[in-house]
Order: sequence, then structure tokens, then C-alpha cells
Amino acid sequence: MTVEALVTVFAVTRDIALAVTAGALLIIAAVLPVGHPAVHRAALIGRIGSIAWVLGALGHSMGTYATIRGTLPDASRFVEEWWSYSTSVDLLTAYLQVIAAGLVASVLCTLVRTPVAAAWSLVPVAWALGWLAQTGHAAGATDHHLAVSAMFLHLAGAVVWTGLIGGMLMLRGPLGALAGDAMVRVSRMSIWAAAAVVVSGAVNGWIRLSSWTELWTTGYGLLLVAKTALMGAAIALAAWHRRCSLPRMADAGAGRRFWRLMLVDVGALVAVMGLAGVLASTAPPIPIVPVEEPSPAYYLTGYELPPAPTAWEWVAQWRLEVISAFVLAGLAAVYVIGVMRLRRRGDAWPWYRPALWLAGIALMVWITQSGPTVYGMVTFSGHMLEHMLLVMVAPVLLTLAAPVTLALRALPPRTDGSRGPREWLRGLVESRWMRFWAHPIVAAVSFAGFLIVFYYSPLFEFALRNHAGHLWMILHFTVVGYLFVNALVGIDPGPTRPGYPLRIVLLFATMAFHAFFGVAIMSSTVLLAPTWFGLMGRDWGPDAISDQQYGGQIAWGIGEAPVVLLAIAIIVMWRQADTREGRRKDRQADRDDDAELKAYNAMLARTAEQDARESR
Repeated sequence: MTVEALVTVFAVTRDIALAVTAGALLIIAAVLPVGHPAVHRAALIGRIGSIAWVLGALGHSMGTYATIRGTLPDASRFVEEWWSYSTSVDLLTAYLQVIAAGLVASVLCTLVRTPVAAAWSLVPVAWALGWLAQTGHAAGATDHHLAVSAMFLHLAGAVVWTGLIGGMLMLRGPLGALAGDAMVRVSRMSIWAAAAVVVSGAVNGWIRLSSWTELWTTGYGLLLVAKTALMGAAIALAAWHRRCSLPRMADAGAGRRFWRLMLVDVGALVAVMGLAGVLASTAPPIPIVPVEEPSPAYYLTGYELPPAPTAWEWVAQWRLEVISAFVLAGLAAVYVIGVMRLRRRGDAWPWYRPALWLAGIALMVWITQSGPTVYGMVTFSGHMLEHMLLVMVAPVLLTLAAPVTLALRALPPRTDGSRGPREWLRGLVESRWMRFWAHPIVAAVSFAGFLIVFYYSPLFEFALRNHAGHLWMILHFTVVGYLFVNALVGIDPGPTRPGYPLRIVLLFATMAFHAFFGVAIMSSTVLLAPTWFGLMGRDWGPDAISDQQYGGQIAWGIGEAPVVLLAIAIIVMWRQADTREGRRKDRQADRDDDAELKAYNAMLARTAEQDARESR
């Protein structure tokens, strides 16, 4: 067998083992009750899978090095040379990270007994997928960030889908009577995984086509259409099969139906993976060629410099970021489904909350896919606008929509000891860490303090240069803004909210800090992230220092409208609380014939009588 064939075998081994590990951990985390006999089997599957993952990744890395080298070195120097190249060559460094993630996962899998431990053990899986997404065709694609994001989403969806199917096949015996419920739960997760595969696959194909006509005029386009159609048909068939067969899983033919369901999943998976393999080996219509003389902006960001910002360009400039787009679309769909579920069972839910949620999601889409993110990569002022919108504007709309309250009311509870979405959400909201970070004072300090930590530390430039860091920045600022707004005016569970006067104090103290931060940026003559904004090579707009000072004005001025809205909301809530308290006291007085008022008047009379005696 040739070295190239061995590399392929090791790669397939690594990918299948990684998927099996992820599937076993997901089943423990979200399908099986704590203490169920299948938990031990799933943990064992995860351990074996993680070991095979390490061995496959190690063999693939060494085989790749041998292929790159062209000739096999002396056996006594092979490992030493492989290690040297793995710590200096980007491709082999990525493969080394995958090996390290597998080693961590193998250690964690030996400790897995509970859903929480299984969830933490999925972290190295995500780490490995992140590094794998940066290899292959995605590394050299023209739209590098989109290609890597799409590849990560594609790999994550494929790993979850494959791992869940493999895990269910290996757990059929230990599942016993739980097989029907387990299939329902796995099916719901598989639908999301399949959707991720379809969306990311379409994006991966789109960035390699120059026009829509190439879908039916090139072999690559026809294969892409066939793969997408087969994937859609497989999802529809699986959904129909589950709707017909799952309700009857508890009867005498449960075993036969279980294997029939699994046959549908495995057949669809094999067909899609076969087409995916053919597609991966087919040259796309747009060849991947290096840019001969990249501009400074292209060298730093991977994109050409956008046109000078105008009111129209802030809306017209769009750059797809598929991970955030997929998450935002999923959040919008889940919220609407939750509202529909409440209304079907006759529960009320104010109309303005879905409107606020959808408006917040639309704003988040614009922030993450359009002008703010496009100009936030090349100017400090654009980045500051993106930051302020993420932390101060979007969270107001999203928080007032009460998403956690809706989820806790709409999601069905589980009674068998397993953890579904509702149980995971409750566990997060009621955890000690969340109670700490959601505390109003801590939320206010985080809301203001992370400005200093972020902009005056290497985190700022890391978020500019690293796409994963940029995505983490979006998540972090949005969550911090949500926690702060929820502590002041939200109704979602979590924080112990202070009295209304203290809320007003916290609001204006935090906004004053924002203002001081903006003034400090406005008056500074030291450029932040100088090797980024200072070398961008812009031929429009002010120089980098002037643009940074303009960003300080944005930090100072953009918070005024949200502050006014929040202050008005606090005052309205304060007045409503006083009105409710007054009505409560009136009802209490009607029931006890003003006993509280009479007791108070009697106390005043006694005090007056005592004062009169003392004055004699």
C-alpha cells in the first residue's frame, strides 16, 4: 500500500473515530438518564473512539509529513523530523492540535459519568474540528473566513449526525425500553445537524462557483445539486419515517422498527458521504490561485478594501459569516416555534415580545453580516460602532423579548432523569457561576470593565486577526449586554434584582464610565492595534489616529439613546410596581378593615400622648 493510500485510511479512521466519540458524549449529555445502564456502554464507546481518534490522527500526520518530504528519512530521525516540522509548518501544526485534542478527550472520557462531564468532554471535539476546518481547500479559498466557517459548520454537522447514528447502532441492546424515546431525542438533534450540513455545503459550493449557470453546466455544479437534492430527500424521508414509526416503537415490533429507522439513516448517510467524496475530488470551476500582489488590506484581512463608507454603503455592503447567520436564523425559528406552542395550548404571550425578538435578530444580522463588520475590520471607528451596537443596542431588544422565560414555558420537561434543552437551560440559569455573573453589580462592572480589558490588552488585536476570536467577541459582548439589561429591566430568571433607585444609580454610573472611556479614546494620541489599523493602506477617510478619536466619540455618544430608553423603562416599571403595591394594600385594607392604618394611627396617638406627658 502506498503512503498516499495510508494517509487516506488514517484520515478516514480519524474522522470516524472523532464522530463516534462526539456521538457517544452527546447521547450521555442529552439522551440518557443519569445512572442508566447504557451510560456505561456509551462512555466505553467514547473512550475507545477517542483512542482510535488519536492513533488515526497520529498516523495521518506522520503520513502527511512523509508525503510532503517526498522520501522517507532514516527511521532513527523520522520522529524527530516529524516533530520539528509539526511545530513549524502550519498544516502539520493543525494536525498536531487535532492529536492533542484527542489525547485530552481520551482522558476526559475516562471520567465521564454524568451529562455535565460529557458536555465538558465535547470541548476538545470542537477544538479539533476548528483546526481541521483550516486545512484542505478551505485554507486556500478566496473568501478564507467564509470558507473556514462553512467548513467548520459542515464538519460539526457531519460529526454530530454520523456520531449519533453510530452511537445508537452500538447502544441498541443497553437502551432497552428507552429506545423509542432515545430515537425521538436523537432525531431532533440529527435534524439540526443535517440542516447545518445542507447550509454549509451549499455555501462551500457557492464560493467555488462564479455564476449560477455553472450549477448545470459543470460537473462540479451538477454534483453539488445532486448532493443537495439527495440530502434534502434523505431528511424528508427520515422525518416521514419517524413520524410514522416512532409513535409505535413501544409495541411488539419495536426492534424491527428500530433497525428500519437506522437503515434509513445509514443509507442516507452513506449516499451523501459517497457523493461528498466524489465532490471533494472534483476540481471546482474557480481554481484556487494565490493573489500575486496583495494590497495591505488584503494581506491583513483577506479581503480587498471596501469603498469609502457612506450611508448607502453601510447598508449595501454584505459579507456572509455562515456560523453566526445559521445561529441567528435558528434562534429566530426556535422563538417563533415556542410562541406558537404556547398559543396552541392556550397560554398568553404578549405580541410585542416576538416583534422585539425578531427586530433584535434582524439588527444582529446587520451587525454581523453587513456594514459594521465590513468596516469594523478596516477602521477603529467601524469596530467601535460594531461593539457599541452589540453591547448596548441589540441586547435591549433581545432582553425585553424574555427568551429564557419563553423557553422555560414552552420546552417540555423530562421526567426520566435525562437532560433535555429545558433541563440544560435551567441548570445554566440556576448555576453558581451564572448567579455570580448575573448579579446586578457584577453585570454592571463587567459591562463597563471589559471595555478596558478588551481594548487595552492583546485581546483586541487577537479578535481582529483571528476569526474565531472575532466570533467569540460577538458572543461575549452580546451576553454581557444581555446580563446587564436583564438585571435592570428584564423579566428572565437569574439575577436578584435590586430596588429601583439602585438600578438607576447602576445605569448612570455605568454609562458615565462609558463616557469617560470615550473621552479617553478621543484624547489619546497612541494608536491601538497599530500593526493593524496603522498598516491598512486606506486611501479614503481620516488617518488612523483621527479615526480612532472619532471612534471615541461613537463610544461616548451612541449610548445616550439606550440609556434614555432604559431609564424610562426603569421609571415605568417603578411606577407600575408602586401601583401594584398600592392596589395590594387597598385589597388588604378591604379585607381587614384598615387594620394596618388603624395600627399606625394608634401608634401615632401613643407617641403624641407620651410626648405630651414628657412636656409637662
